[in-house]
Amino acid sequence: MEQETEEGENRLQDSEVKEENLTDETCPDAEEEDEESLPHSEILDIFEEGLARLVQDPLLCDLPIQVTLEEVNSQIALEYGQAMTVKVVKADGEVMPIVVVQNATVLDLKKAICRFMELKQQREGGVKHVSWRYVWRTYYLVFQGEKLEDDSTRLKDYGIRNRDEVTFMKKLRKK
Repeated sequence: MEQETEEGENRLQDSEVKEENLTDETCPDAEEEDEESLPHSEILDIFEEGLARLVQDPLLCDLPIQVTLEEVNSQIALEYGQAMTVKVVKADGEVMPIVVVQNATVLDLKKAICRFMELKQQREGGVKHVSWRYVWRTYYLVFQGEKLEDDSTRLKDYGIRNRDEVTFMKKLRKK
């Protein structure tokens, strides 16, 4: 009986030693974790390097270096045929490639134009604020001579397809 008790105690001690070894191997000390963590600036640099490599991909090469997640998702949606590009021509001749979903409405196009211009201004350091209420009150969007007046109408109902051009046209004052 005594011998069995000693063997049981030895087995118990062996299992405790094994548990200690396992714990030491799987749980590094807090000091080691601190040594492995990087400062925010280094993490940001690593992220920007990865993002720069991502933007070099042929599918995403059209995107600017300071790309947003929204722009990446739009480009992927274009590739899968879930979105279309509408070229919006301003009065000065500048063409803005605006990406909207396939079943977008005129209002969706207007919101996408606003977002495009906000991002462009942030990147170029231009005008801080644009009164879009004023813009939509003084300009129409026109496609093949037809004004896009009803915000709830889908672009497809106006006949707008991928890569079609829509122009900003100044409204004439009524006297």
